[in-house]
Amino acid sequence: MKCEHCTRKECSKKSKTDDQENVSLGAPSPAQENEEKGEFHKLADAKIFLSDCLACDSCVTVEEGVQLSQQSAKHFFHVLNLNKKCDTSKHRVLVVSVCPQSLSYFAAKFNLSVNDASRRLCGFLKSLGVHYVFDTTIAADFSILETQKEFVRRYHRHSEEQRELPMLTSACPGWVRYAERVLGRPVIPHLCTAKSPQQIMGSLVKDYFARQQNLSPEKIFHVVVAPCYDKKLEALREGLSTTLNGARGTDCVLTSGEIAQIMEQSDLSVKDVAVDTLFGDVKEVAVRRHDGVSSDGHLAHVFRHAAKELFGEHIEEINYRTLRNKDFHEVTLEKNGEVLLRFAAAYGFRNIQNMILKLKKGKFPYHFVEVLACPKGCLNGRGQAQTEDGHTDRALLQQMEGIYSSIPVQPPESSARVEELYQEWLEGTESPKVQEVLHTTYQSLEPCTDSLDIKW
Repeated sequence: MKCEHCTRKECSKKSKTDDQENVSLGAPSPAQENEEKGEFHKLADAKIFLSDCLACDSCVTVEEGVQLSQQSAKHFFHVLNLNKKCDTSKHRVLVVSVCPQSLSYFAAKFNLSVNDASRRLCGFLKSLGVHYVFDTTIAADFSILETQKEFVRRYHRHSEEQRELPMLTSACPGWVRYAERVLGRPVIPHLCTAKSPQQIMGSLVKDYFARQQNLSPEKIFHVVVAPCYDKKLEALREGLSTTLNGARGTDCVLTSGEIAQIMEQSDLSVKDVAVDTLFGDVKEVAVRRHDGVSSDGHLAHVFRHAAKELFGEHIEEINYRTLRNKDFHEVTLEKNGEVLLRFAAAYGFRNIQNMILKLKKGKFPYHFVEVLACPKGCLNGRGQAQTEDGHTDRALLQQMEGIYSSIPVQPPESSARVEELYQEWLEGTESPKVQEVLHTTYQSLEPCTDSLDIKW
């Protein structure tokens, strides 16, 4: 039996009647059970089930399963406990980076404003023993800016002989995994090479921040709080998630739901604390976001940049047109009856399937597509917007969408801190180091067939 997201005739998952079907990838070994539990034994042990995986072919290899066992609250608490018991010279600096979509979840879950939710979450994490809590928005700034520049370059190079377009976003790990493992060579050249916000945040923490604090990357244990389980798989990928110094950028990913469960079962006394910044500022910075409906906003920002750079058009408001369904939107730039730019947002695997089929037939009219595996976008990640029976919590999601849309938008170009980092950390906006740190490559991980074996 295949899970609801599987795209294969045969699946490595166990059937519902198999005794092992619900064995958690995070299940501890007997030796682990005998380890000291410390003061956190009363908190929930968040588990990862194969049925939670959204990634491409929905099959996790044995090796990935072993590695995923460390992407859990149990491993997080293990590091916290070691800091309390071992010699101070062996302590690790715990850093947690939180996605803005996760903050909207915590605000809705605990009936707080998004800024109060940010302070409450930061206070809770620090009461556990975390040293620094960051917002990943600055990493998304870099991802968007690099995507903008890459699109303009591709647009200029595109021709009948050298097809550089459409450019497909690569910030969603479920979509990227699907492209590499299932779709292969016809699609991979169209993937944007800019790293995702999570990957860039790993470099910021393990490279820039580590040097600012005179720490070796190995001394830092970096945790990312994200809305979906695929971010766990993204953290494991070699090359994609390693930093300039060779260290793994993210050591552990916990979903918003896993953190919320820990918070709900904890009796720790919590004091609200302002989120830290990479620059050591004392002044509190308000939560901000990018101009996306429920994502990091690549489509909107790239569209505005391309309109200005390629055609000298200044776009204030973007008008999204819903086409075949509410998860497929189109944005166009038109002048004198001619379509100059045609962008789209394709959310969910049904829309991805249609997009790929048209792309292979040469009947795909778009220059750029923001692709996300989750219907309704990142806010609807399975790590946070789910009921106990595994369905989307529509009331909670609607509340989250309202909260997210109320967060002030700040274009990445307007960030003085980002410009400072380009110069101080990356040696300029067009330096070789930018390509090395902020970009990646993709590869087909299995032979590609002519037909896409997708059944819905």
